[in-house]
Amino acid sequence: MTSPARTPVRALRARQRGLSLLGLIFFGVILVFGALLVMKVFPTATEFIAIKRAVVKARNEGADPPSIRNSFERASAIDDITSITGKDLQIVRRPSGEYAVSFAYEKRIPLFGPASLVLDYRGEALPGAGPVK
Repeated sequence: MTSPARTPVRALRARQRGLSLLGLIFFGVILVFGALLVMKVFPTATEFIAIKRAVVKARNEGADPPSIRNSFERASAIDDITSITGKDLQIVRRPSGEYAVSFAYEKRIPLFGPASLVLDYRGEALPGAGPVK
């Protein structure tokens, strides 16, 4: 005679693995929320990369602060940069005579209701910096 713990139904139930409906819904909600977050952050990240490239290009092309700002404005018109302008660039002359250009800005992304995500972007182009890859 077999014991109750060894019946075929209990043996099958002990070996079953899987995800319950509640678990599936929970992971689905987490996945959708993560995808939504990525879709909202991705454009700001690509704009930051474009700003960084434009700042490095402007610093390498410009000989003085006004020409650096003008070069950045031309590049921002081409790359459709709207977060900062040439006036937002901090341009500092180094002891070597070259200019270092830096920038910082904040991007607020509304998520749902009163909740929003705030991203602080900062970057700089130092003398001798090559093109951003």
